[in-house]
Amino acid sequence: MAHYLDELNDIQRAAVTTTEGPVLVIAGPGSGKTRVLTYRIAHLLEKGVPPWEILALTFTNKAAKEMKERIEKVVGQRAQQVWAGTFHSVFARILRAEASKIGFPSSFSVYDTDDTMSVLRSIIKEKDLDPNAYNASVIRSRISLAKSNLISPLGYREKADMMEEDRAARRPFVVDIYQEYVSRLQRAGAMDFDDLLFQLYRLFRENPEGVVEKYQKRFKYLHVDEFQDTNFLQYAILRRLLKYEGSPENVFAVGDDAQSIYAFRGATIDNILDFEKDYPALKTFKLEQNYRSTHHIVQAANAVISHNRRQLQKTIWTDKTERSKIKLIKCVTDDEESRRVADLILEQKNRFHLPNSEFAILYRTNAQSRKFEEHLRRLNLDYRIYGGLSFYQRKEVKDFIAYLRLTVNPNDEEALRRIINYPTRGISDATVEKIGRSASANGITLWQAINDPRLDITERARKALFTFKSIIEDWQKRANAETAAKLAAEILRRSGLYELLKQDSTQEGLSRLQNVEAVLDAISEFTDQGDPNADLAPDDRSLGAYLQTVSLLTDADEQKGERDQITLMSVHAAKGLEYQSVFITGMEETLFPSFMSFEDPQGLDEERRLFYVAVTRAKRFLSISYAQNRYRFGQIRVCEPSRFLAEVGEDHYEMVGGSSGRLQQPALPQQPRAGISGNFSTGRRNPQPARPVVSGADAANFQAAAPDTIKAGDAVLHLKFGKGKVSSVEGPKDGKVATIRFEGDELPERRIVLKFAKLQVL
Repeated sequence: MAHYLDELNDIQRAAVTTTEGPVLVIAGPGSGKTRVLTYRIAHLLEKGVPPWEILALTFTNKAAKEMKERIEKVVGQRAQQVWAGTFHSVFARILRAEASKIGFPSSFSVYDTDDTMSVLRSIIKEKDLDPNAYNASVIRSRISLAKSNLISPLGYREKADMMEEDRAARRPFVVDIYQEYVSRLQRAGAMDFDDLLFQLYRLFRENPEGVVEKYQKRFKYLHVDEFQDTNFLQYAILRRLLKYEGSPENVFAVGDDAQSIYAFRGATIDNILDFEKDYPALKTFKLEQNYRSTHHIVQAANAVISHNRRQLQKTIWTDKTERSKIKLIKCVTDDEESRRVADLILEQKNRFHLPNSEFAILYRTNAQSRKFEEHLRRLNLDYRIYGGLSFYQRKEVKDFIAYLRLTVNPNDEEALRRIINYPTRGISDATVEKIGRSASANGITLWQAINDPRLDITERARKALFTFKSIIEDWQKRANAETAAKLAAEILRRSGLYELLKQDSTQEGLSRLQNVEAVLDAISEFTDQGDPNADLAPDDRSLGAYLQTVSLLTDADEQKGERDQITLMSVHAAKGLEYQSVFITGMEETLFPSFMSFEDPQGLDEERRLFYVAVTRAKRFLSISYAQNRYRFGQIRVCEPSRFLAEVGEDHYEMVGGSSGRLQQPALPQQPRAGISGNFSTGRRNPQPARPVVSGADAANFQAAAPDTIKAGDAVLHLKFGKGKVSSVEGPKDGKVATIRFEGDELPERRIVLKFAKLQVL
């Protein structure tokens, strides 16, 4: 038996050596998930499977890189030829090779959130719509939801429930914005992140023989990491790759339904829970031994997650003998909470000689970080906020990247708008607006409209436009002939950006200049090393090839943490990380679990999974804190302990700060929640609308009452739950919670936060 197999326990080894047919590995936290996934690929290579026939999909480029490095230690350089990357990066490679088949250039730009928001604001303004009713962020989420469920603009119009939801929310023209947004991106030769999935599925659907067959034959073995985080569309694409006559269905999915915490991004837990329905021959392996955490931490996690109804049953265990209990810290105020957490960190540092980097403070909302920062500074403890401003989101970096993007794709309208007059070159906002109107009127791009002789602009502006366009065109001619490093260095100099940044001699100005120079360093490194994953064009050192890699970096890929610092972050950001000592803070009802989960028991299940993730980040010490009073929305609020604290069980706690009595919180009844369907055929079950409007309710004329006017005994109407009667109202003025019995509801009653509910008094 190969020596690497000797490093695995019996269940891990069985999973790794089961190479044919569909396999699902349910991997509990700290159970060696990454080792199983990497050794499985190494085992295939050792059996003689060509590396280019293996596809491994992850959620971060960092995970893909680490995977290849681990495989390389077992099998050598062959590992570098495995197709491993994020869903978006791998699918973008396929799209760049096949983009012409769906009307896109191979050099298409990838729009980030800022680009998307800019396009949407422009459309909302041009359509003369109220920017408050048509909030660009809300519209972006709506469009993203549609794309993630394979709903095109035409399909959106045909979805009566979605159209009704928009009318009820007083924004009936969302579908028109969506239609125009799609047209703008097509015209600009650009895709947003959702399009990298949506357009790939479209490519496969419209080219079943020429394209789909090509990749079905190429990828004989598919691997998916963090399978519980996949959404409807990602799974639909996987199904396309596996669905053909005689397919051995060689898919190896690794995940943990108990760590499915990204429903707000469109992830659906149904993919992992119902996997066996799609693949009846599925072989399932459960990795239940936890190598990370101590006894009480593991048992607490088991106790909490057992309260969720829909789950794949497993019992995590550990052979670690240390019996340190979980510290439960009861505080009078949130300020006391942050002070006591900081003091306990200092105590653990001194007592157990732990570095700062082995401590993490987790919270449900980012707004909670401020008080912890204050008290850590008081003790002179160095810390960092995980998930801060991404390097590639800094203004000076985005300005430089915009020049590079426009050089590769002249139709990239967002890049053009960003730099057309930066540094200042005499092209006013009024001139740009006239160019935009000309482009819209003639159905052409901004780049093409620059040459419109009918533009009513000054000669000075026309000359400036000509000079600008000539410079960009010169770079465009050289983009494929010169290396990325050489051309980027000239663009930085000739654009005037470098000189402009150099003029600012302040510390902040020097930092901005260094950031731009860091981009040049990254491009030089790319030019020297190339992109080992880009086997469609392995020798491509062009600017376009570089932009392809940088546009797909995720926040998780950029976190360095080289200094010895305590980490502060949201629980969502903590997934996949581990620390010797973890503090889970703010464990109060309406905060954790969030008040937004109260209307929907499946939302409460997700909150519980989020707490499960937080608990299992701890290796040796776990401390949980809550406050009896907390400032929220500008006012002090009386808080109740989170129901999750009682679910852990008091046997696992060491009470701190006068905690006494029993922690008992009523759990809400549970019911399934559906998703949203797509208008393309995927050969798989279609989710259903997430928030249906009650049949017979006049959504257009619905009038929500002011929260402070609703009282016990009122008959009310809710667009989702229908007619009901308020049995009680309790809590402070801005935090009132109503208990309501709805007619025909399968639940006896629901508790709804009035500030966020929409109820019409009948």
